Amino acid sequence: MKRVAVIGVGLLGTAVAERLLGGGFDVCGYDTRPRQIEMLRFRGLRPARSVAEAVDGAEAVFTILPSLDAVESVYTDSDGLVDRAPRDAVLLQMSTISPPLARRLGEACAARGLAFLDTPISGTSSMVARGDCTIYVGGEATVAERCRPVFEAVAKKTALIGPVGAATLAKLVTNLLVGLNTAALAEALVLGAKGGLAPAALVPILRESAAGSRMLDVRGPLMAERTFTEPQMKLDLFLKDFHLMLDEGGRLGVPLPLTALARELCTAAAARGRGGQDIAAVITAFESMAGIGDE
Repeated sequence: MKRVAVIGVGLLGTAVAERLLGGGFDVCGYDTRPRQIEMLRFRGLRPARSVAEAVDGAEAVFTILPSLDAVESVYTDSDGLVDRAPRDAVLLQMSTISPPLARRLGEACAARGLAFLDTPISGTSSMVARGDCTIYVGGEATVAERCRPVFEAVAKKTALIGPVGAATLAKLVTNLLVGLNTAALAEALVLGAKGGLAPAALVPILRESAAGSRMLDVRGPLMAERTFTEPQMKLDLFLKDFHLMLDEGGRLGVPLPLTALARELCTAAAARGRGGQDIAAVITAFESMAGIGDE
């Protein structure tokens, strides 16, 4: 497996494409924004002008898109992957979507004899760029084994979760903890700041304490330095994930009160123009309520 297509070359798609190129794969990329493709041409990525052109001859096809509508469209439209992908290719759905949509896409691919895996990735774009991430896999173990070379080029670990849809649920569970940890960190730093403890001084102390966490390592410095404008995960995109978590909670009959509150706090930050910034910008909502900060 050497020829790979990447459909969607945003923050995460760029990191995945760079890992594949670094692993010696022949990568063809497509994005509706030509500038995204141009940024990777110097690394050896072959640009495509359409989905059909990108997947021509591909043995593995990653879809890494920002919305459920975009994912469903690229698979099921008349010129989409279900009709255009090579019959011997494996389709790897890496976007964060809903478990029901993952299952529908798997069924649509199976009806056309296409191999499909549910493969969301856990890690920020910078973590993926370093290979410090995990790919969750839902689908047939034999198909996953065929894709091991591409998985190993991208991530340090691959976890086979279960059938199609199971990996997407695991990703929502993971992101639920990411979101709550980020909101809790913001609340804690604002409490300290209002009492005279600068976040820049608190973050290194907290990192070595019983409260240490991956989100503290990743987003503590962003909050302390207020560097929200080079996002590793955009607040608007994470709001989409919160909606998916709450929808799945409703479908399964699981109350998610903390998740609902975190979504509202992130919505407040987005309403103040922070939607395109990193989710760490949720701290500005806490600052506003506490009467501190620059807003």
